Amino acid sequence: MQRINSYKLAEILGCDAKNIVNIDIDDISTDSRKITSTSLFIALKGERFDAHDFVADVITRGCPLAVVDHLIDGILPQQQLVVEDTLKAYGKIGAYNRSLYKGTVIGLTGSAGKTTTKEEIAFLLRQFAPTYATGGNHNNFIGVPQSLCEMDMSSRYAVIEMGMSAKGEISYLTNLVKPDIAVITNVYPMHIEFFENFEGIAHAKAEIFEGLPLNKGTAIINADTNFADILEQTALTRGAEIRKFGKNYQPNVSFETQEQGEQYLYNAWCALKVVEALGLDVAKAAAHIKDFGALDGRGKQHVLKLPHGGTYTLIDDSYSGQPEAMKLAIKSLASSPCKGRKIAVLGKMAELGDTSLAQHIEVGKLLARTNIDIVVGVCPEMKDMLAQLPADKTQYYFENKDAVAQFLLNNILQNGDKVLIKGARYSSKLYQVTDELLKLGE
Repeated sequence: MQRINSYKLAEILGCDAKNIVNIDIDDISTDSRKITSTSLFIALKGERFDAHDFVADVITRGCPLAVVDHLIDGILPQQQLVVEDTLKAYGKIGAYNRSLYKGTVIGLTGSAGKTTTKEEIAFLLRQFAPTYATGGNHNNFIGVPQSLCEMDMSSRYAVIEMGMSAKGEISYLTNLVKPDIAVITNVYPMHIEFFENFEGIAHAKAEIFEGLPLNKGTAIINADTNFADILEQTALTRGAEIRKFGKNYQPNVSFETQEQGEQYLYNAWCALKVVEALGLDVAKAAAHIKDFGALDGRGKQHVLKLPHGGTYTLIDDSYSGQPEAMKLAIKSLASSPCKGRKIAVLGKMAELGDTSLAQHIEVGKLLARTNIDIVVGVCPEMKDMLAQLPADKTQYYFENKDAVAQFLLNNILQNGDKVLIKGARYSSKLYQVTDELLKLGE
């Protein structure tokens, strides 16, 4: 981040600077293990921790200043910036650092594929100029301020990802990010249990356009997604230039993707639309798409060894279990070339509220129509999915993920097989099955 004086920090946070230590801050830390003599430590509170418990320790170890929501006993008051809410204070600092950035900021949100699309946009933009991007999926109330504070201030472009699970969250984040270009990848019924209806999710995603400069920003929208009209109408209220991508808005260039599947085309179309909006050479960017591969947990393929000889292909799509992404992954597996059998290991889909039963049944009906040979359902919700399969399609059920990896290796997998693993990350925990298979198959 840009170096900032403690007095300026106090001004940004609305604190009394009279008795604050005069120090230049070079970095922000929320991790008590990662502090230096020029760090600002922000004491955040979580469900399972309160970093205020570590403030005295970080000051003792040489950190000169901390942001707290109450004075901590045992350390000097002049080393504490007292605010009402430390998380919001983090956001204010991130927003200030963003205000100093001279490059172009691309803000991105969507129900599925955000992180992959963000990485692909950044990958293509790096073919033209230095580009910064959100690390991993740091897209929430902590991750976005962190991303803004860690921006490479010398870069020409910055791609910032924003996520949400409720109304108002994107509104807050986009007003920190202040994007010049705002992108919505898609709108699916993700987190629908927190909304009155599906349309509410579209309105919540469209909040990203609030951060655009009035009558100067650009909105990039998936023309084929649910409620695309709502997204466009909302962007127009900011006077944004509308640019669309989709089946009827393809770039006039050809390209190849490393992975097969409709979702990879949409990711590429979206990234190329950003390139186009920036006035860069779309043909040059398109030529590099074949060099961009799927990310860990998001469709990356691994050829792994079997215990008794031979190999199989693991499609690691274990990061998310959102219904539309689940269907796309199933279709991709069904249409992909395979020397052996096609196997789908699927975990529950979470945060679907009253639609959960219908969504799991719908996935099961899709599976029933495919050429996938074996289906493994993990978690009780998947019984409804498995019930839709015809008698000639082999199926297995597991209450949880614990024995799945060993079962696959010892009872199912054969030379030439291709296996997809996908499910809600924290509910089904199928990523742990992937981790075990990767470890044993290296």
